[in-house]
Amino acid sequence: MAAAATPVFWLGNDTLRVSAALFAENRRRLCQELKAKEGLASKSVVVLQGGEQTQRYCTDTDVLFRQESFFHWAFGVTEADCYGAIDVDSGKCILFVPKLPESYATWMGEIFPKEHFKRKYAVDEVQHTCDIVDVLSGLNPAVLLTLRGQNTDSGSISREASFEGISRFQVNNTVLHPVIVDCRVTKTDMELEVLRYTNRVSSEAHKMIMKHVKPGQKEYEMESLFQHYCYTKGGMRHTSYTCICGTGNNSSVLHYGHAGAPNDKSIQDGDMCLFDMGGEYYCYSSDITCSFPANGKFTPDQKAVYEAVLKSSRAVLAAIRPGVKWSDMHRLADKVHLEELVTIGILHGNVDDMLKVHLGSVFMPHGLGHLLGIDVHDVGGYPEGVERVNEPGLRSLRMGRLVQERMVLTVEPGIYFINHLLDQALADLAQNCFINNQVLARFRGFGGVRIEDDIAVTADGVELLTCVPRTVEEIEAFMADSDKPFSPV
Repeated sequence: MAAAATPVFWLGNDTLRVSAALFAENRRRLCQELKAKEGLASKSVVVLQGGEQTQRYCTDTDVLFRQESFFHWAFGVTEADCYGAIDVDSGKCILFVPKLPESYATWMGEIFPKEHFKRKYAVDEVQHTCDIVDVLSGLNPAVLLTLRGQNTDSGSISREASFEGISRFQVNNTVLHPVIVDCRVTKTDMELEVLRYTNRVSSEAHKMIMKHVKPGQKEYEMESLFQHYCYTKGGMRHTSYTCICGTGNNSSVLHYGHAGAPNDKSIQDGDMCLFDMGGEYYCYSSDITCSFPANGKFTPDQKAVYEAVLKSSRAVLAAIRPGVKWSDMHRLADKVHLEELVTIGILHGNVDDMLKVHLGSVFMPHGLGHLLGIDVHDVGGYPEGVERVNEPGLRSLRMGRLVQERMVLTVEPGIYFINHLLDQALADLAQNCFINNQVLARFRGFGGVRIEDDIAVTADGVELLTCVPRTVEEIEAFMADSDKPFSPV
């Protein structure tokens, strides 16, 4: 008798089919790494708590649910209010789903039996969350491994599984977090396929905007077009983060688009656009930035700054391989930027001396890039024992690890003209001696340029996941004629 087909997540049309085998492989990797931990007791059971459905403040209006990332990595479950258990010795997994009230069938739809979720997620067993104590007790675990640890980007602590009756068990909340984080740092073949898909759809959405942007439109119209394309063409109900649609001076605001600056400026003829947006499919993210002139034609100054950033991007992409220090890649980007700013005439003097006084961070105050996966700023950038470099620019770098094969990273160098940073540099005797203030004045209000690509690290270099026009010539030709081909590298 033929074995049952492995279930897939699929939203129809041309969206990607994602096999439940992806999450089975993640669980297998997790158990393998836990069993390799010295001193881990046999009969250890991992217990994870999924995300909870929440409401908007004190109302009964549901907030659109998105699964908690660690739980998604292990189970791929889209529903809220679940738990999961994994027997480390055997790999057996149990999914716990809520026992829904009869009224659910009236307001929310069909109440599915447990067997439905067993088939949907290819797990070994499904039980109700109200029975979790009895079910776990039946496993006679030596210890429950729960998740507690700090996210090194946000500083927040992960949600540790908790339920009434957990005090009956021996619980360890220190072993699991570093192990599961390390597992998430490198991607499996199946995960890479999903990340290729999110990049492909998001790249096409950026190209569509590049073709349709016109002076006189609102920045939020570009945000809306991006979201519409990603959802209609890619099945992406969520974006990976708040869309950044900065034009003119707003393109120098690194995380523009927040509630206080909600992409609401009118786009002007002559503005530089910096559009940083990424779609998310089945909780896997993308993170792409395109910079280009709103009218489709670079001015000499826009071209000079853009090509400086492009040169930096290409230098870093050529240098990345397993074993290199990510901080060295950041320093490489800084050096190229400073060399090019000398050529433009904004700076003068010895670039090595500029690096000693951290002048690069005046023009690129953020880090070069970050890990990417189920979270846009994916976990694992600073494992225990790896400290941030306490220098301007580098202290904002979101990863301190050596680059490894199968990491997925963003490479996002940028040059920005941020008035308060420029004013600080001009007031700093160690920095102002390198600045030609007369030339710099011409770039006040310019905004900024960022070029952001997503890459997968291979055995000897990188696989470029993002595919959009990048050279000045390609961008101008593409904005004039969307049928003109271009090379992504």
